[in-house]
Amino acid sequence: MTLRTKLSVSAFSLALVVALAAFISACGGAPQPVGKDGGTSTSSGSAMRLQGAGATFPAPLYTKWVSEYGKANPNARIDYQSIGSGGGIQQITARTVDFGASDAPMTDDELKAAKDELLHIPTALGAVVITYNLPNNPELKFSPATIADIFLGKIKKWDDKAIKDDNPGVQLPSTDISVVHRSDSSGTTAIFTEYLSKVSPEWKEKVGAGKQPNWPVGQGGKGNEGVMGAVKQQPNTIGYVELVYAVKTKLPAASVKNASGNFVKPTLESVTAAASEALQAMPEDLRVSITNAGGAEAYPISSYTYILVYKDQKDAAKGRALVDFLWWCLHDGQAVTKDPEYPYSPLPAEIVKRAEAKLNSITSGGETLRGK
Repeated sequence: MTLRTKLSVSAFSLALVVALAAFISACGGAPQPVGKDGGTSTSSGSAMRLQGAGATFPAPLYTKWVSEYGKANPNARIDYQSIGSGGGIQQITARTVDFGASDAPMTDDELKAAKDELLHIPTALGAVVITYNLPNNPELKFSPATIADIFLGKIKKWDDKAIKDDNPGVQLPSTDISVVHRSDSSGTTAIFTEYLSKVSPEWKEKVGAGKQPNWPVGQGGKGNEGVMGAVKQQPNTIGYVELVYAVKTKLPAASVKNASGNFVKPTLESVTAAASEALQAMPEDLRVSITNAGGAEAYPISSYTYILVYKDQKDAAKGRALVDFLWWCLHDGQAVTKDPEYPYSPLPAEIVKRAEAKLNSITSGGETLRGK
């Protein structure tokens, strides 16, 4: 990439962040900052301050939730920093935030590193979509093998036979494909690479699943915003982002062939269908993958996203405030998913009940915090 291109992409990424912030502000105001100490938040007077950090995947939804919750609870001061799932896991492990956020569930090793017990509270469902920038942006379809081969660098041209076979009758340019991926430790990447590892033996062997793999090809962008900025600014690019970022920048989201052999668009309904197929597989700790789910209508690159909280809260008052906020997210907050500006799918009723049980188990000094 040239210096001019790098500056242009950076400028667009900043513009996207500003645009998202302006949108949230118009909907009711941005979250209040924690303060100058920069560490775990503290209460001040009657105001209760909570700090969270992590996944960019649900960041627009969480920012909206913070705004709406603040209207009903003016003494709550909650700040969420969109730094990526890997950063969220690191910060909650170090207890420098009150809650973390990750799309990919923490691994057993990551949970052991936390020493004290961490809970996974599912908050919503979303889709990782294949987005691209082509002349006139035709609606495209991709089979699993085609996606894997593009991100392996094996398919190099937009008019490659594999892409044409997936898209009969569509005029495709004979230009080089420019791949864009995440540069940071990312839950969105973990979801995407887990999916590719399930559908492509070659991808599983050569790259594998993870938050920050060694990419065979492409340029990196920080956060969903960075990937979206690069795709938006550079013709003939392809990348992966959470659906809301494609919607807000008016770029296409491709249909993907699912495990039943159907090309499915990423929609609230198709993400819910993927979750429904995996309900019986949900373990007690709620850590589950729903990528490549069965079902004729399931979108194959779907995922839960999680808030990470300690089961034993050191500060009872802050712990109570955190539990109250998360309870609101599981109930009143789910209504936000009905807004087309926030294309996330609400939690299935069974998962809400199980998440409620997790919140009811949170204690401080041996006493439960819910309803206190």
